[in-house]
Amino acid sequence: MPEFTCRLKQFRQQKGLTQEQLAAQVGVRRETIMRLEKAQYNPSLKLAIDISRAVDAPIEAIFLFD
Repeated sequence: MPEFTCRLKQFRQQKGLTQEQLAAQVGVRRETIMRLEKAQYNPSLKLAIDISRAVDAPIEAIFLFD
């Protein structure tokens, strides 16, 4: 099974957003953002797109599958 790596924390911090602020922007709970950053949760395509837009980075740069 491919390994999932998430670089969301780096992109979120570059935009100056807290987990709570990003969660509010994309319509999820802060815990979801926390689990994503720890690579404990695979996002839906819609959530991945919303996060990509919120942090202004390509999906492929945020979410990596090896």
